[in-house]
Amino acid sequence: MLVLAGAGSGKTRVLTYKVAWLIENLRIKPWDILAVTFTNKAANEMHSRIESLIGKAATKVWISTFHSFCARVLRKYAEILGYSRDFTIYDAYDSKSLIKRIINDHSINLQISPKAIAGKISKAKNRLISPKDYSESDDFRAPLIKTVYELYQETLKANNAMDFDDLLVNAYEVLNQSNEALSRFSFKFVLVDEYQDTNHIQYELLKLLSTKHKNLTVVGDEDQSIYGFRGADIGHILRFEKDFPDAKLIRLEENYRSTGLILQAASQVVSHNNYRIGKELRTNNPDGEPLSLLVAPDASREAYELVNIIKRHSRELNDFVILYRTNAQSRVIEEAFRLSNIPYTIVGGIRFYERKEIKDVLAYLRVLINPQDSVAFNRIINTPHRGIGPGTLQILSQFAEKQDISVYFALKEVDKIESISTRRKKTLKKFFKLMESHRKKIGKPDKLIDTILHEIGYWDKLEEEDTLEAQSRIENLQELIRGASDYNTLHAFLETVSLFTNIDKWDDTQSYITLMTVHNAKGLEFPIVFITGLEEGLFPHSLSLNNETELEEERRLFYVALTRAKEKVYLSYALDRKGYGYSLKSRFLDEIPPELIEESSIYNNL
Repeated sequence: MLVLAGAGSGKTRVLTYKVAWLIENLRIKPWDILAVTFTNKAANEMHSRIESLIGKAATKVWISTFHSFCARVLRKYAEILGYSRDFTIYDAYDSKSLIKRIINDHSINLQISPKAIAGKISKAKNRLISPKDYSESDDFRAPLIKTVYELYQETLKANNAMDFDDLLVNAYEVLNQSNEALSRFSFKFVLVDEYQDTNHIQYELLKLLSTKHKNLTVVGDEDQSIYGFRGADIGHILRFEKDFPDAKLIRLEENYRSTGLILQAASQVVSHNNYRIGKELRTNNPDGEPLSLLVAPDASREAYELVNIIKRHSRELNDFVILYRTNAQSRVIEEAFRLSNIPYTIVGGIRFYERKEIKDVLAYLRVLINPQDSVAFNRIINTPHRGIGPGTLQILSQFAEKQDISVYFALKEVDKIESISTRRKKTLKKFFKLMESHRKKIGKPDKLIDTILHEIGYWDKLEEEDTLEAQSRIENLQELIRGASDYNTLHAFLETVSLFTNIDKWDDTQSYITLMTVHNAKGLEFPIVFITGLEEGLFPHSLSLNNETELEEERRLFYVALTRAKEKVYLSYALDRKGYGYSLKSRFLDEIPPELIEESSIYNNL
């Protein structure tokens, strides 16, 4: 079944009520139902709604993100692929660090950043292309990228580690290879939220999981497919009826969120796209106010006008969201809010779990669980400073390679390495002893973190600094400990942290303005929405202007931005954003019927 659900039409309600109906009316066992979505926030929302309908039985339903579900499969069956169940999950930062190390260690001359290489490898994995099959006919660097890809996968396996894409690929391989595993994870009903965002590997996983019972319900909206750059394929939702010939198609066309004029504007814009199944959204809500268009002389004036409008509204600050196409646009907006003493939060800036002090602590915990993790080991061996430099680390690595052991366990044999000084050997043995004492008895995560921070002198070092930055780091570590107190095992805590996303920590009940990219806003709603930077080359982005497929995705992104609003939309652009001269307004503004927009008189005299 494909439920084609327009913006604000109740996608989550459809899934949650179907799950409740299956359990209460068809007497399906809760553990025979899998419901998957894309963020922890969405999964938690789904769980709480189902619990409100059927009570504690909701805890037995498999409600999960794709990555969390795959991690659970692999925690049980990773040995099939030659991993242990204690494998580490590498985030984007870890992957880039490992790729950078591989390039340096093997003197690979690639005029492309580790981040770009990681993106190409990720794209290949999402298409189920292995290192040996990697090829890009239009890229002369492909042979070298293939070499890095091969070394990267070999090193990941040696480290007993998987990146985010490996979770999907390896779970698919396990389920494809093992009848026992597939039988264990064969659900009678599989339900999928935001189906338009699935990539190739997710699509193949869903086909595999629903092969036996053929009860697959997907809910999505082709007009909200905005993650093509991550590998999402809008074709999955467009082709659903061909891929599953017995499928039913149901359209949800009533919008419960937005006013009539906002909905008209959004519908008119997205109607310019060709790649659509098509639907006619309607609402019983009042027409509401027209959309307001603000034209600013530059980005700074644009930002300060947002402040003025917010002050005039006299509403709760969490009623507002400021949306922009790229993160770089936030700086000038932040400055305006700071100078105006208006509290704000940014979703999608430096993630909490990517802050240095947090990653330092998590690296300690990862080595305790998985001593093969060389990326985590390299991070902690000289953190805080122990006088262990790159030279000593290289000697250790070479010894470990000859002995066919991990660098961590090379510390146990450090007395055999003549080229390391007696003083450094003593330091390394002390470090190993400390780590082993905790590896033999891993307690609750919060107590473990606090103990380690004291034993390695991390707390003392920050307190000695006595700076605002050090105080901020202390507060972040205290917050980490509070978060860890919710978990009984280190495994569970590390897995949750590894799969954390930008939106998961955002709290919409706090009294502050929210700033975020449009991509981060999908699935959310606010009474009043500001969409800034509506200029050609910015929104739509310059990289999409000569590609019709990508331009349609940009238009869908604008549609998503418009449909976040319940009551009011403010649109804005700057005549000269970068100081280079005149900017052209976005073509999307011309696609909104003029009778739905009123241009603010604020700029008439500029």
